[in-house]
Amino acid sequence: MGHAIPLFRRPLAFLNSLPEHGDLVEIRLGPQRAWLVCHPELAHRVLMDARTFDKGGPQYERLRPLMGNSLVTSSHDEHRRQRRLIQPTFHPSRIADYTKVMAEEAEAVSRAWRPGERADVSAAMLALTTRVTSRVLFSDSLDAATVAEVRDCLAALVRGLFIRTVVPVAPLFRIPTPANRRYRRAFDRLHAIIDSVVDERRRSRPRDDLLGTLLKAEEDHGSASAVTAQEIHDQLITLLLTGVESTAMCLGSLFALLSGHPEAERRLHSEVDAVLAGGRRPGAEDLPRLPYTRCVVAETLRTYPPGWLFTRVATRDTELAGVRIPKGTTVLYSPYLLHHDPESFAEPDRFLPDRWLPGPAAAARHGAMLPFAAGSRKCIGDTFALAEATLAVAVIAGRWRLRPLTGHPEQPRPAATLGPRALKMICEPRPQAPLLEPPAPDTHAQDACPAHAARSTLTP
Repeated sequence: MGHAIPLFRRPLAFLNSLPEHGDLVEIRLGPQRAWLVCHPELAHRVLMDARTFDKGGPQYERLRPLMGNSLVTSSHDEHRRQRRLIQPTFHPSRIADYTKVMAEEAEAVSRAWRPGERADVSAAMLALTTRVTSRVLFSDSLDAATVAEVRDCLAALVRGLFIRTVVPVAPLFRIPTPANRRYRRAFDRLHAIIDSVVDERRRSRPRDDLLGTLLKAEEDHGSASAVTAQEIHDQLITLLLTGVESTAMCLGSLFALLSGHPEAERRLHSEVDAVLAGGRRPGAEDLPRLPYTRCVVAETLRTYPPGWLFTRVATRDTELAGVRIPKGTTVLYSPYLLHHDPESFAEPDRFLPDRWLPGPAAAARHGAMLPFAAGSRKCIGDTFALAEATLAVAVIAGRWRLRPLTGHPEQPRPAATLGPRALKMICEPRPQAPLLEPPAPDTHAQDACPAHAARSTLTP
């Protein structure tokens, strides 16, 4: 089993123990030997040379059956064509088009909660990001019940992917254990939902969303940008999984951290109250006016990056930190490890949003800050995710203070992503915030309401 057992049982502590062994440390994942990068300069060398250190290793071997040959899993040579096709959907100029959707869904969460309620924050954040992402990818093709089902499928898949990465022994996951059966059911159901959405859209009018872009590209037979039906399916699965889970984990971690840091919470509330006076809905023009809120988001991503461990594979014999890396070797890097490097971040275990206020010190730290990777494989939705998290925090924190349950601390748990998975908090209304009435039963906003979805489906 090699280092798979400590990596699975106490992954963050195991990662933090590695730098004392050097900037590049050899570990074993099951029968496979791998090298883990412990220094930001080495991590940048790996990420900026995507041709030598391509997507691969145990992580992507487990992702490919789920995501196919998509933007996340494709090789370097194929990636550029795919990115050019999808990039316009996530171009910063399109963020203004999406902010209305983001704020609407955050308000749906606010409407669902009541004073003194014990809210399942993890489920609410996952429902919020599922609804936002699905509306961007395929407009309003999913009803409330299907959105809740997608949310549950994604939660089950994320739980199963981590163990499949750290213990890359495929026969273990063909045993019909309850966990393996849950993973397979979620896998099959998510693929069936995507197939149904695509089939329905082919029979209906064109829409200005990512699915519409992909279907139009499918019609360009013989052109360099043409895509196949399988590629459409793979890209939708990939963007749904990556777009939903990471931002939901970030938001859950953020509210958990705020509840333990009252001064940061006070300053965030003060900024939100000043910028969004009267509890008005934020828009794209408000994003630059929420600098401290964005600092809180950035510090959350530093403290608990949702994408916390990644693998690459060497495509040729090379050298790294004076070590010979043969072709086919797995190389890992961990944003969590790099973000807690005391040489890059003073007091790395403290939650200090001020470290991201504008200035030379903040600029110097960006080299070790890698929540969205770097280079040609940097996350295509980084700007989208930051806007979504900032607006969601502004809307929710403008109306509620979320207090932790006494005696029930929820620590972020590493799986395929890092974050709290069963975070429950008490809803305390802000005195100056208007209490939003719940929407009528047939409104669109209710579709995203996690309280309604939870009554008909299992909570993740």
